[in-house]
Amino acid sequence: MTDDATPETPAAVPTAPTNYDPVPAVAKELGLAPGAVAAVVAMLDEGNTVPFIARYRKERTGGLDEVQIRAIEEQRTYLVELETRREAILASVGEQGKLTPELEAKLRAARGKAELEDLYAPYRPRRKTRASVARDKGLGPLAQQ
Repeated sequence: MTDDATPETPAAVPTAPTNYDPVPAVAKELGLAPGAVAAVVAMLDEGNTVPFIARYRKERTGGLDEVQIRAIEEQRTYLVELETRREAILASVGEQGKLTPELEAKLRAARGKAELEDLYAPYRPRRKTRASVARDKGLGPLAQQ
């Protein structure tokens, strides 16, 4: 094998919301150099696979092994999904007119998906079932007879 090996096609990588850079958070979480993490993220964005990066691009990653590169990939994916969900929740609560500065601060400070969903639970729109639609139309008393 030579250095000119072509990478395999990677799985779909979620796209980050605008102005969000997961590199500092990933580097801090995993205790790795931000430069190495940025290089790995850039190569993953280019479509390179983890094994390809680990084997043929060691000079760009500072010698990170496959396990560390996989951890970077997983952490980046998690953080991008978390940030995407955070933006969707902020938009949803904002559309409802219930977004207070305190709630926004709590949502922005949430460090995990579970915490984010727990904060969002009271503001989540309820599903419209046939029964709730009937009650909304004033048919509740009829059903009680």
